[in-house]
Amino acid sequence: MSAADAFEAQTLCIIGTGLIGGSLALALKQNGYAGRIIGAGRTEQTLIDAKRLGVVDDYSTDMAAAVKDADIIFISVPLGAIKPVLQSIQPAVRADAVITDAGSAKQSVIDDVREVFGDGFAQFVPGHPIAGTENSGVRAAFAELYQNRRVILTPEPYTSEQAIDQVTTMWRLAGAQVSCMSAEHHDKVLAGTSHLPHMLAFALVDCLNNLEDIDEIFQYAAGGFRDFTRIASSDPVMWRDICLHNSAPIIEMIERYQNELEGIRQALQGQDGETLKQIFERAKQARDAFTGKT
Repeated sequence: MSAADAFEAQTLCIIGTGLIGGSLALALKQNGYAGRIIGAGRTEQTLIDAKRLGVVDDYSTDMAAAVKDADIIFISVPLGAIKPVLQSIQPAVRADAVITDAGSAKQSVIDDVREVFGDGFAQFVPGHPIAGTENSGVRAAFAELYQNRRVILTPEPYTSEQAIDQVTTMWRLAGAQVSCMSAEHHDKVLAGTSHLPHMLAFALVDCLNNLEDIDEIFQYAAGGFRDFTRIASSDPVMWRDICLHNSAPIIEMIERYQNELEGIRQALQGQDGETLKQIFERAKQARDAFTGKT
C-alpha cells in the first residue's frame, strides 16, 4: 500500500474549520480522500455549518473527544489559541497520532508544543500553508485554495520522518507543493513577504480613516489602493496573534522599511528625481523578476 493510499484510509481531525481548515477538508475530499474527517472547535454553529456544507463528516465541541480516534490532527486556529488547544487534547492524543498546524509563525508553535508535550516530541510536524484570502469562516472555504500553492514544513531534528511523510502526503493530495526549512528562517522570510505587507495595509487604511473628508478619500480611491489594501479586510484576531508571536522579525522588517521610506522622503525633500528613479527602477526590476514578467 502506498503512502497516499494509507493516508486516504485514515481519520483526520481538523480543529478550526474556517477558511484554512475547511478548504483543506474540501480539497482532500475533491481529490479522493476516503477517510473520515472530524471537525472540532468551540462554536457549535460553525461546526453545524461545516457538516451541512460537506466539509466534515462529524464534529464535536469537546476537543479531547474529537481527537481520540484521529490518525492526523490538523490545528488551524489563531496562534494565541494554539497552546490552549494543545492542552485540551494532550491527554487524549494517541501515541502514534501525527499533529500538524497552519500557524503563520513557527517557532512560537514549536515552543508551545514543547511546553505541553515535552522535549523531543517526534509526532508534531510544524506547517504553514502559504495560501488564504481576506475572507474567513467555513463559508469562505473552497477546494481550490491550495492548488499549486506552497506549504512550508519546519520540522525539528527529532521530528519523525514517518510523520513528515504523512503530512507531506496530506498536503500534496490537497494540491499543494511542499518544501521544508528551519523555523527561524521561515519566520524571517514570512515577516517580510506576508506579515509586513499586512501591517502596511492595516496602517494605511487606519491612517486615512483618521483624516478629514474620509468618505471622499475612499470614494475616489483607485484600483491600486483597493489592490494594496485588500488584505486589510483580513481577520484582526488572527493578525494580532501573528504580530505578537513573530514580533522580533516583524520589528526588524518594519525598521528596514522605515529606512527605505526615509530615503524616499529625503529624495522628495531635495527634489532628487534621479534617486527616486533609481529606487523605482530597482523595485520594478525585482518585482518583474519575481513575477516572471519580461
